Amino acid sequence: MSRFTRTIAIALTSTALSFAAPVYADDHKSAKPAPVSALVDAVDIPYERFTLDNGLKVLVHTDRKAPIVAVSIWYGVGSAHEPKGKTGYAHLFEHIMFNGSENAPGDYFEPLRQIGATDLNGTTWLDRTNYFQTVPKSALEVALFLESDRMGHLLGAVTQEKLDNQIGVVSNEKRQGDNRPYGLVSYRQTELLFPDDSHPYGHSTIGSLEDLEAASLDDMKQWFTDHYGPNNAILVLAGDIDAASAKPLVEKWFGAIAKGKPIPQLNPALPTLDKPVYDVMQDKVATTRIYRNWVVPGLNDPDYTPLDVGLTVLGGLASSRLDNIMVREEKNAVAVSAFIIPFVHGSLVNIQADVKPGEDADVVAKRLDEIVADFIENGPTEDEVQRVATRDAAARISGLEQVGGFNGKATALAQGELYSNDPEYYKKELVRLASATPASVTAAMKKWLTRPVVGLRVVPGEREAYQEVQSGQGSRTGVLTAPAFYTQDGNAQSSNVVVDRSSLPPVGEVPNVDFPDVETATLSNGIKVYFAARDAVPMTRISLSFNAGATADPAHKIGLHNFTTAMMEEGTTSLTSVAIAEEQERLGANVSVGGGRDRTSVNLSAVNPNLDAALDLMADIVKNPAFNAEDIERIRVQQLTAIDREESNPRSVATNALPPLIFGTAHPYGRGLSGNGTKTSVSALTRDDLVTFHQSWMRPENATIFAVGKIDRQALIEKLEMRFGQWSGTGPMAPAKNFDAAIPEAEGKIVVIHRANSPQSLILAGQVLPVKGTDDLLTLNAANEILGGNFLSRINMDLRETKGWSYGTRNSILRGEHDVPYIMRAPVQTNQTGPAVAAIMSQVKDFLGDNGVTQAELERTVNGNVRQLPGQFEQSRRVLGQMQGDVMFKRPSNYAETVADRYKKLTADDLNTAMAGAIDPDKFTWVIVGDADKIKSQLEALNMPIEYRGYEAGDTDVSKATSANDSAVGQD
Repeated sequence: MSRFTRTIAIALTSTALSFAAPVYADDHKSAKPAPVSALVDAVDIPYERFTLDNGLKVLVHTDRKAPIVAVSIWYGVGSAHEPKGKTGYAHLFEHIMFNGSENAPGDYFEPLRQIGATDLNGTTWLDRTNYFQTVPKSALEVALFLESDRMGHLLGAVTQEKLDNQIGVVSNEKRQGDNRPYGLVSYRQTELLFPDDSHPYGHSTIGSLEDLEAASLDDMKQWFTDHYGPNNAILVLAGDIDAASAKPLVEKWFGAIAKGKPIPQLNPALPTLDKPVYDVMQDKVATTRIYRNWVVPGLNDPDYTPLDVGLTVLGGLASSRLDNIMVREEKNAVAVSAFIIPFVHGSLVNIQADVKPGEDADVVAKRLDEIVADFIENGPTEDEVQRVATRDAAARISGLEQVGGFNGKATALAQGELYSNDPEYYKKELVRLASATPASVTAAMKKWLTRPVVGLRVVPGEREAYQEVQSGQGSRTGVLTAPAFYTQDGNAQSSNVVVDRSSLPPVGEVPNVDFPDVETATLSNGIKVYFAARDAVPMTRISLSFNAGATADPAHKIGLHNFTTAMMEEGTTSLTSVAIAEEQERLGANVSVGGGRDRTSVNLSAVNPNLDAALDLMADIVKNPAFNAEDIERIRVQQLTAIDREESNPRSVATNALPPLIFGTAHPYGRGLSGNGTKTSVSALTRDDLVTFHQSWMRPENATIFAVGKIDRQALIEKLEMRFGQWSGTGPMAPAKNFDAAIPEAEGKIVVIHRANSPQSLILAGQVLPVKGTDDLLTLNAANEILGGNFLSRINMDLRETKGWSYGTRNSILRGEHDVPYIMRAPVQTNQTGPAVAAIMSQVKDFLGDNGVTQAELERTVNGNVRQLPGQFEQSRRVLGQMQGDVMFKRPSNYAETVADRYKKLTADDLNTAMAGAIDPDKFTWVIVGDADKIKSQLEALNMPIEYRGYEAGDTDVSKATSANDSAVGQD
């Protein structure tokens, strides 16, 4: 799979694993991978269960590593349960259930932010709806109050106004997804795979907006009554809690809720097409994409696991068959993937290939089909099957640190109970995985993948005119390949006493975060090492960080950094790219090379029994890249294709245009954030350029090592010394990066980039702040949270929750090591583009004028940031990121432990002063990507200078991502 292409990765359920003790080989060169059985046999998530009289099932998992509890509630209702004419109801109710209940009016994010909840969201998919949040243990009752109130006391708070508003939000959620490249594919896949729309999967999760527009308030209330009772729900509590303490709390808050109606069980037949179906679509895409799809048995079928293994070998590994043949050997594709998405009543197989520019798509499609057919006939090797099993087991170990969120332990238990009537179903999955053989995989593929296929092709071209929602017209909408996110009648009555719901429960004392002690050491060649011990899982994470990044690119060689780091994963003087990928898979390890604007990193994560061999591989990649000529040309094509791809994405088009406008083209930050460069610069790069960049920047004098894991400090230092302590640089070191270029005087203006038939306009505005990344930005970040920095911010609540013009907006302080820009982002519906700009400007000026921070906003911001701290560093990757940020921004190693007291001392005047001293509301440069014909008159009404640009971004820098150091995580 191409490093320049975001492909869909199916996240495996995280589970728990324990070893008696990590064991290391005495001679690191003799280190062998741990057997899969040693990993799989130990996987366990112990739990206790009880069921209330009203049918609510409760699962409790105890994990005492932090004073937090994950609260995850799963309802057995999704879009599959919607009858014809009522599509989209489940997803819409996911939104409505965040909008306040009878005893908790207002948006639920308000009290959840007050208690410092982390990992919070709600999602809806075909088979279920879930809500989850991780909260301080002392605030558990607040979370239980809220979840029980929207389960048992919602309908009195559902109004026509709320219904209309959330239909508007859902409409913009749809537009935002549709506006992306390949954004309309899923609709067509659903139509072709389920030609009989009576199948419960025959429409997708967002549903028909026409159905929603036609729904009455009574229809919606009846839908809730029929599906959201406690007997159709599973509550999982995971963290610093046990069943004995959980049961009285759950009884208290959920016990008096009436049992709901019985839910009819679905049992549809698996659809099989009479003959293959092929179709072609046009879209604003960089390259032709070829899809092959089938519907195969659901996740509980014994054939599911061998199919999963087979698809992973075919296109899910870095060493997959499709990668090796089509990308590496024949070079007729720039990206490939194959995967299976599990559902209860049938799973989706997706195989896809992005055709290399200039290749004949018909020939490539024929070759893809030949490779797939040969693989189905002959199957995988034993080594391939074992590599899949090892990789998946390691992924599960990595995820066990998290109790909640999307893939934590609470999710594993809930999914097993809801989908398979067994919270420990993950163990059955692992047994099937460990026992999979080439013969079982081949048999499953022959049985299910020789049936008629759906073949879809998306070719570059103009989309048809976008069809907005009109009464009685339009097709069903939604996505098959990803869930939709939010960003009671009954006969039986419980005998429990009704609890007092007149106010939220009090929040107890929340302890300050106990950030692990950071120890330091220095290798023989001067490399500084920062280490923090974490004993939750038998894994170690290591980051070898170089002071380089995309800003190290010479002005005439933009894209060199990304080209160089991509090439380092493509082979060493002793290993090919295939051998590197296969070794990582055998070890269950991950070595990646990349970076952001200011740093370049080589990152390793490995289970401790395989750490020595993984470190050997990491050291080889760092010190001995081959830069083979054949690989260089292949990666060059991939990077050029990535540039083309970014030019078809509205968000990357906007973030491409903005940096040079606010920083100037001479400034190192006046380039696209992706660092992929321009077609001209990348086409001209030579092998000597790559070698010189590696030798001059990625060397011990310019390196720092960060490590977190369950390992003794001295043992780790000895391992690092063995691999890196005697390493010396070759040739001269690069000169220091120069950030002295003058930044242009800011001016308020609009730059419109025309994109015909865009269903949305992407608004991006920015200016450079008078601060540096190494300055203390805690107070400014706090002020930005209130103006535009999170869901509850003024701008987001106005454009999303009040006006319904956007699925979500966000303002960011894009922190780097040097100059810091302030960025405002808002995707909005086309017919409200001008009014949205005016609304944002009004909110900014209002905040800086007479309507500064209120006491309620200050209290929410302080409480949220203080109370979330214990849950912020549950995972070792977050600890590693904090350590790196502390060093870059010149903060003490215990910085995280000082944050709470600093927040508690903030005043509203502090926040107002910080924001007023940072931004000028009249100096924003606005970049708007949308259909100029439709938004021109709206923008001209703003009386601002406007520049219009045709869609010709081929000779400009491009943007698609930021580094971890550019994120808000661990900065303040």
